[in-house]
Amino acid sequence: MGNSDALVFFGATGDLAYKQIFPALAGLIAEGRLDIPVIGVAKAGWTRDQLGQRARESLAEQGVTDADTVGRLVGALRYVDGDYRDPATFQALKAELGSARAPLFYLAIPPALFGTVATALHESGCANGGRVVVEKPFGHDLASARELNDLLHRIFPEDAIYRVDHFLGKDAVLGLLYFRFANAFPETFWNRFYIDCVQITMAEEFGVAGRGAFYDKTGVIRDVVQNHLLQVVSLLAMEPPGGYGHQDIRPEKAKVLRAMPPLRHNEVVRGQFAGYTDEDGVAADSTVETFIALRARIDNWRWAGVPFFIRAGKKLPVTATEAVIRLRRPPAALTGADRGHPPNFVRFRLSPEGAISFGVTVKAPGETMSGDDVELAALKRPAKPDLAPYQRLLGDALAGDASLFATEQGVEASWSVVDPVLDDRTAPHIYEPGTWGPEEAQKLTASHGGWSDPAASAS
Repeated sequence: MGNSDALVFFGATGDLAYKQIFPALAGLIAEGRLDIPVIGVAKAGWTRDQLGQRARESLAEQGVTDADTVGRLVGALRYVDGDYRDPATFQALKAELGSARAPLFYLAIPPALFGTVATALHESGCANGGRVVVEKPFGHDLASARELNDLLHRIFPEDAIYRVDHFLGKDAVLGLLYFRFANAFPETFWNRFYIDCVQITMAEEFGVAGRGAFYDKTGVIRDVVQNHLLQVVSLLAMEPPGGYGHQDIRPEKAKVLRAMPPLRHNEVVRGQFAGYTDEDGVAADSTVETFIALRARIDNWRWAGVPFFIRAGKKLPVTATEAVIRLRRPPAALTGADRGHPPNFVRFRLSPEGAISFGVTVKAPGETMSGDDVELAALKRPAKPDLAPYQRLLGDALAGDASLFATEQGVEASWSVVDPVLDDRTAPHIYEPGTWGPEEAQKLTASHGGWSDPAASAS
């Protein structure tokens, strides 16, 4: 699909627009990649001037001070105020679109409104020739994901539906893909013959941060495992693509997710930090998990028998996301009695900074054949990314590049993996804030050397 000739974003007065969309649009303008009308839609009783002022405030807060960039964004803004259930709102939108024939519709609104807006776009004729961007969550389980996909497909073809997972826009996450396939040597050991296990940890030092009512309906599996972390699994485990395009990359990622059997309850440890039920908006008897540790499998030729351990949670010792590929131990003939070394590994630090390092054993100084364990830093980058995820993803959507967006097959396959354990109402294990979750989670990886805990900053 070619470039969009107009951008319409619903929820123009909301939090997502303020924190992410306005700065992303400013970044695209600064790059010379955005010179089309930008139409905000919301029901707030605002005017175009008020939306422009909102944009200025957003950019000022994000440190965007270039007067030309700010002025061009504000000058490009249009505004339609109205109820999403009122056909008059969409007739006004159609008038603002004017001669646009390939608009991009960004639904920065609650998922419950996706169907309402998509249907109204169709009935008003605005959807003709357009494509749509939807924010996660894509449903809340497998059945609702299928319903949402069916609804969107009645209006837009699959290649015109862009499902945003902003985590895929992070530079360090894209670095996984690049590291694997821009170098020859990883392929020599990237399989079940050399890899003992894969561990992925998303740790957050903070709690629910005032979002108790939302979190108590969601939990950590829906919040980050089904989307962000299974996407990381697919990047780590996919087969080499034929090229860098959405026709090449997205099918390979979906194959990985389809090869993952549904989780079993004995492969999952659910936890809840002590004090969670005292948070505003949280039920006093809540059994929602704030921590999860699980063992996933990929039943294909490359990965059969290799466990993929995933761990995520709130109120953990640090805020960091890492993927660690732990290799099998070599024979001990050379090292003799000096066998107490950890296995080699590759560590990908995904946030807050991006880093790649290798864990190896080297000979210690002296006459004896003994070794030291060292971690060799191949790459370390500052926490501030070169390109904000929303800027990258929005720019790709405007250009018709769906490489970093989820497919229908991928979304439904990832829900299929977690669906059996989503609504477990048994009491979760309680863990103390500042620890690595309940003791039962440690037992999950005991036969594979235990968890590799992220440090406060990459080494």
